[in-house]
Amino acid sequence: MFVEIKYLNLLSPRLEKFKQKKRNLWNFRCPLCGDSQRNKNKARGFVYEIKGDLMYKCHNCQSALPFPALLKNLDPVLYKEYRLEKFQSPKRLDMRKMDRRVSTFSDRMNDFQFEVVGNDTLGDAVPLDNLNNSHQAKEYILSRKLPTTDLYYTDKFQEWTNSLKPNTFPDIQKDEGRIIIPFRDKKGNVFGFQGRSLSNNGLRYITILLQEDKPKIFGLDTLDYEKTAYITEGPFDSMFLSNAIAMAGADVSIPSDIDSCVYVFDNEPRNKEITARILKHISDGDSVVIWPSTIKEKDINDMVLAGHDVQEIVSSCTYSGLTATLKFNDWRK
Repeated sequence: MFVEIKYLNLLSPRLEKFKQKKRNLWNFRCPLCGDSQRNKNKARGFVYEIKGDLMYKCHNCQSALPFPALLKNLDPVLYKEYRLEKFQSPKRLDMRKMDRRVSTFSDRMNDFQFEVVGNDTLGDAVPLDNLNNSHQAKEYILSRKLPTTDLYYTDKFQEWTNSLKPNTFPDIQKDEGRIIIPFRDKKGNVFGFQGRSLSNNGLRYITILLQEDKPKIFGLDTLDYEKTAYITEGPFDSMFLSNAIAMAGADVSIPSDIDSCVYVFDNEPRNKEITARILKHISDGDSVVIWPSTIKEKDINDMVLAGHDVQEIVSSCTYSGLTATLKFNDWRK
């Protein structure tokens, strides 16, 4: 890779925030999409080594291509010099084959559309459906009566995350296995994920965004935007409701193209954070679910395990305006 590294360094003055993070890993602002427009200090473009070749990946626009294709797109003259030097190197390449490969990527770059669909973005994470029922991850999901479709597992979550988003975890000595819950956009492209621990120690959920400008929302790929959307606190709860999405954070804004929605919070009337959020949505004129006094379980998953018809309860206990305020006051007593 000596020649590639040489030409990466020659190109570096044109790459904002360029720096070498470690051996065979360089970081800079993406020159293809321009990177974050709100935060000029963000640099989400990476050049890294894989199987003896240098590759480029942007964690904002999801561009993924060989370094020579990036070089040709940014500086055709420098690319010609690279090609000549590579051709004269002791280990000769089939230059016609390489040119065809580079041209293919360069043509695609003109559209600035580098969508990674399906499991490709998830690296070597294993689909739960491929695991034995006795595996601790799959056993947990089945015990909670959750669907295994589109759920994955990795036994080294921090190391695996770093392979997708370098340096997310500087220290991976206390790594652990986690269930992977992909966050997909309308087209099914993965833009982030949530890792669910199988341990009772530490953080149960860790949310990672591969594209920082995306909302931390699960379920956008399966949502019918012309119907009422039910918005739960976590991805697992949303899997038990029809046309539901989940917020992975209290400060998440709902996309403007969702016209009608109902907020479904946990059944915890003594939780100050939850009650404050419900009150805010009521005051904003939103529809909310107020759980009946007959329901003792705290979340939707527990309600399902207890034998409740959650979909029916949610449909019949949705309120707004003054009625929601009255129901909320009774529920909080």
